[in-house]
Amino acid sequence: MTSYDIGKIDDVIHGRLRLGVMAYLVNVEVADFNELKTLLDVTQGNLSVQLRKLEDANYVTIEKGYLGRKPRTRVRMTATGRKAFAVYLEALGKLIGPQN
Repeated sequence: MTSYDIGKIDDVIHGRLRLGVMAYLVNVEVADFNELKTLLDVTQGNLSVQLRKLEDANYVTIEKGYLGRKPRTRVRMTATGRKAFAVYLEALGKLIGPQN
């Protein structure tokens, strides 16, 4: 069973909320902070901490700006993040193996 290697599971992505963010962002170009907060049913503070971890790993970029007079935070997955997520999914697939 040479494919059973948990060391290839990316700890940055593997956290429940970070995994949720990455899984959502892989299918959309950009997500608003409030959209993610609602989708994942988390507090503002918790989401901020998890996004910072993804940003520190260069998996997402955070864009702060305004829509009219309202502050707006948008999150995008980087090319590095897309590659890391693909590697993560492959490693998880090998770990789980084929399901019959």
